[in-house]
Amino acid sequence: MTNIVALNKEIHKSLRVDARAAAAYGDNQRFTHVVVSEFPHLVVHYPIFFSKDANTGEFHCGVMLGFDEGENLFLEEWRDREFYRPLGLQRVPFYADGPQVAIDLDHPRVGVDDGEALFTESGQPTRYLQSIIWAFRDLSSGIEVTRHFIARLLELQLIEPMYVEVEFADRVIRECEGLYTVNQEVLSGLPDATVVELFRRGYMRLMHLMIASLKQFPVLARKKNGRILKATESLAGVHARAV
Repeated sequence: MTNIVALNKEIHKSLRVDARAAAAYGDNQRFTHVVVSEFPHLVVHYPIFFSKDANTGEFHCGVMLGFDEGENLFLEEWRDREFYRPLGLQRVPFYADGPQVAIDLDHPRVGVDDGEALFTESGQPTRYLQSIIWAFRDLSSGIEVTRHFIARLLELQLIEPMYVEVEFADRVIRECEGLYTVNQEVLSGLPDATVVELFRRGYMRLMHLMIASLKQFPVLARKKNGRILKATESLAGVHARAV
């Protein structure tokens, strides 16, 4: 259930929100949507892909965070604020209400005693709330730019499916389905005029960032494998002590 209301500095002056990354708060996602303005922040840590909504067929941009359902391999880094956290997760439990910000009062992040304050004593937004306001500004413009970027790439047949199988130390093969990336063969064969157009619109840079981000896929796989090996060693230690 949700209870979304417009944020009010008088009514909500003492309200606090837990801004920390946590699985219990919905951060346990193996894939999350992003906007293109985030690409420069994302490319150094996450593989960036396209994904297609199974119901509408609409394409989105997103980053891969794990391999199994409900798995986010970056929660520790996010809690320590070492890695960039996508805006779509940063903004929870807030929503855009036209030019205003709304909040879901029933979200478990809300009402935590040691959480982040939303307003100062004088009724001004705190640094935390201001960061949420900025996040919505970036998302508002970024969603539209991302939509146009994807539409143009689809017109030029620059989006292709990517299917990967990865076998880990637990001998389980994970199939990475529903992912799409830039078709580099089509990209390299584009007419000069189209290349210039894509460059001037900033799309060429975005595609190169997506291609460069694929280097993070094996890094993500090693991160997953390390977790599996660590869990296996822990179980082996428990068994040895029991014997």
